[in-house]
Amino acid sequence: MPLDFTKHFVAVPTEFKLRNNTDCSWKVTVKLMNGRVTLDQGWATYAAVHQIKIGYMVTFKLLTPDTLKVIIFDDDGIEVVNKCGKHDEAFTAKE
Repeated sequence: MPLDFTKHFVAVPTEFKLRNNTDCSWKVTVKLMNGRVTLDQGWATYAAVHQIKIGYMVTFKLLTPDTLKVIIFDDDGIEVVNKCGKHDEAFTAKE
């Protein structure tokens, strides 16, 4: 995450819920690495399940202090709509 983004937090959460365009939620842990905040556990699985490929653009919008809206665009700039499929139970966020 850009450092300018993290300045909006009193304390950066250790976990975020990622909410996609069909309102599915997924949890990922947050890790400080080389002075930057990165998405850690759960992100690789999220990216695989949502078929994020090289060349895709992923945007994040802060909805609540621990929830990010995720919008994925393919390499043609078209929004990718993912239905809630089989999520790994370890990372599916409980409402």
